Amino acid sequence: MAVHRSLLVLLLCAAVPALAQAQAMQDSGWVSYRDAYRAMVSFAKYGKAKNFLQNHYQVAPRDGTQSLDGLRLTLSGRTTQLNLPLDVTGRTTFPLLKAAYDENALLVLNRKISHFTFQPRLSIVARVDGLYEGQDLRTACDQALQYMRYTDPGYNGRHCAGVRFAFMKKSDATVRVRDPEREVTLPPEEGPAFDGDANAGFRVMVYRFADWPERVQVISQNAPVAIAPVLE
Repeated sequence: MAVHRSLLVLLLCAAVPALAQAQAMQDSGWVSYRDAYRAMVSFAKYGKAKNFLQNHYQVAPRDGTQSLDGLRLTLSGRTTQLNLPLDVTGRTTFPLLKAAYDENALLVLNRKISHFTFQPRLSIVARVDGLYEGQDLRTACDQALQYMRYTDPGYNGRHCAGVRFAFMKKSDATVRVRDPEREVTLPPEEGPAFDGDANAGFRVMVYRFADWPERVQVISQNAPVAIAPVLE
């Protein structure tokens, strides 16, 4: 009985530092660069087609009450100090730095991290001219789906339904679809740039594959803040 009690005391003592460290992470506003690195490096090493895709690191509000205004993310280590600017969707270009990994640098947020989520965010590369071939968008969505299946088997039961163009809420941007017989402006609505995001304050237009033949042109009047695959 005394042995069991001693073992229990040892286990509790071992758990306390881990719990304290987790609480300190939430209170101080930092996450492990190594953890983020491991999540991000899989895209860099992915060997299948991904020419239409890009992968960012995203800091996103857990609920709609948190704003990205003034939010700052910094990579901080013994030999590394780097500001990581966030776009309006909370994404940043993630640096894969061996030195920062070796010294287990910190990703420091100037807010309480328990109010935010941290994850890779896959999106479709926007074209400078705003002209997209329907076949290319289908291929881009399929590339995204194949990669998501590679990282998460839960996507095996999903299919590509379309792509979502997201703009700032007050934008007057339009997205038109043109085929030889007609040209239609996609209806705008308010919603998130990416599936599952709590930040729903964007002007979004969804180009759904089932509504159109493969050979069409999709024309974005303005540069979107993001183009996301719609996987259902």
